[in-house]
Amino acid sequence: MQKPLKILKEVFGYDNFRTGQLDIIEKVLAHKHALAIMPTGGGKSITYQLPALMFQGITLVISPLISLMKDQVDGLAAMGIDATFLNSTLAGNEQAQRMSDLRAGYYKMLYVSPERLEIPSFFSFIQQLPIELIAIDEAHVMSQWGHDFRPSYLNILPLLAQIPGNPAVLGLTATATDRVRQNLQQLLGVSDENTVLTGFARDNLALKIMHNVDKRQYVQDYLRENKQHSGIIYAATRKQVDELYEFLNKKGVKAGHYHAGLPERERQAMQDAFLFDEVQVIIATNAFGMGINKPNVRFVIHYSVPGNIEAYYQEIGRAGRDGLPAEAILLYAPQDIHLQEFFVQKSEGTEEHKQNEYLKIREMNAFANTQTCLPRYLLGYFGETVTKDCGQCSNCLDSREMVDVTTDSQRVLANVIRMNQSFGKNMVAKVLKGSQDATVKKYDYLMKLPTFGLMKDRTLKELSSFIDYLTADGYLRIEGGEFPVLKVTEIGARVLKGQLVVEKRLNRRVIAQQKVTSAATGLKMSDADNRLFAQLKNKRLELARASGLPPFLIFSDKTLMNMAILRPKTDEEFLAISGVGEKKFDIYHEDFAVVIRDNQ
Repeated sequence: MQKPLKILKEVFGYDNFRTGQLDIIEKVLAHKHALAIMPTGGGKSITYQLPALMFQGITLVISPLISLMKDQVDGLAAMGIDATFLNSTLAGNEQAQRMSDLRAGYYKMLYVSPERLEIPSFFSFIQQLPIELIAIDEAHVMSQWGHDFRPSYLNILPLLAQIPGNPAVLGLTATATDRVRQNLQQLLGVSDENTVLTGFARDNLALKIMHNVDKRQYVQDYLRENKQHSGIIYAATRKQVDELYEFLNKKGVKAGHYHAGLPERERQAMQDAFLFDEVQVIIATNAFGMGINKPNVRFVIHYSVPGNIEAYYQEIGRAGRDGLPAEAILLYAPQDIHLQEFFVQKSEGTEEHKQNEYLKIREMNAFANTQTCLPRYLLGYFGETVTKDCGQCSNCLDSREMVDVTTDSQRVLANVIRMNQSFGKNMVAKVLKGSQDATVKKYDYLMKLPTFGLMKDRTLKELSSFIDYLTADGYLRIEGGEFPVLKVTEIGARVLKGQLVVEKRLNRRVIAQQKVTSAATGLKMSDADNRLFAQLKNKRLELARASGLPPFLIFSDKTLMNMAILRPKTDEEFLAISGVGEKKFDIYHEDFAVVIRDNQ
């Protein structure tokens, strides 16, 4: 315990381990096969970076995106940790030099992609190194039940068994349902005892879902109100990204864009501009963000509904990684669901895989339409039982009175039963509406049902939305993939029998958005503190530009806020601030101490 804690303070600048970190580290140091499932921003990287410093040999990190390896290695270098990467961005002579330095023992950590390990000559080189730990980042991508399955990850599993020396193996992910967790345990040979699940809760993250809003206008207004804060906007398509990017820049917003259709040089320039705070917001497809460690992202906006809850959870996790309050806002529109279904229809893959993707879309739609506490619903999806509401999501803050909708619910449920539980949402809505279109007339018996036209005073949109609500809160369930059908659940049957009352808030309005400000960081700062904080940020930006590092790799906003509040005078006081390790103290102490002294 003492040595890991000492390294944590001296190298990483933290006084205490976060939940689960030490447990994982001890398993790794004992050369176990372990699996760490921790929320984004929960400190997964320390669980392999710290043991890497304690091992005599090399830690091999398998990372899914080569574009992020340099950022990760730069961050380690800023803390005095000798790390490198080998990928296609390096010239041949540079790769040869790094491989020579690895043989000579100059590096403690090596980052590679799974595809590179599949190259026989490179794997032969890896087998010659004293590998003591293999860390598999974003491990969920090796599960066929995960949300971003990559066959190349599965291909490396037999190779890892051929690395001599019985190295420890650590799989890491932030997004794993029970099914994915069990699959990863089987693939990596990890027992329940060596699986550390710290929970998926992110208490500093306020979740909001907005229905029926003008998306462009909402984003424009939000960015105007939060112009001093950094954020990410996720869109479903490249076209959406580019159109919103052009719109916002015409409105005077400093915005970047990022998707796979842009040239590599432009993508890197946009990512760098975001990391260096040169743009306020970056609009991107899901190609952006995996592994991004920018801690001061204060908001994530989903301009379109993601294809599954796992992707949504991972993407919102990029906000508030510093532990300070942040927001995740989903702008919901029913047509977003149809777009995600279209993506699955056009995708390659087995029929079983497609059916699984359709199911995930339905689960995402249910989440977007529930009126229960959003974090409680989200945690329940990942297998956690939570009884207390968060008190800060858009559903918890919705102050309208609940309305009894039991009768309407019984009408819908009875209609599903009378339709033999053999049709999907659209047909159920049309029968309740009394629609005379061709799809209904095709089944002439439907027009003779006693429920036909029973809710003719409602629009199809209203009926569809109400069915989504009943599905989200468990009165109906969806079965099937591309052509799903509605079934009445056990609690739905109790509603039909009059044993349960159903309540709902009607005519969902937009909840007044809460402005995210520096005053809401959880740290009490005076006007003088805020002025000093601004000067410390300017100094950080100056140093970052001079060294070619993103500002947050020097010090996080939270560390600078603590400097502004505590105003350390001695070396000991400076080193006591969370986030100030000995290496960073040696490099940056005097620069920031001068700013602080000038404001005493």
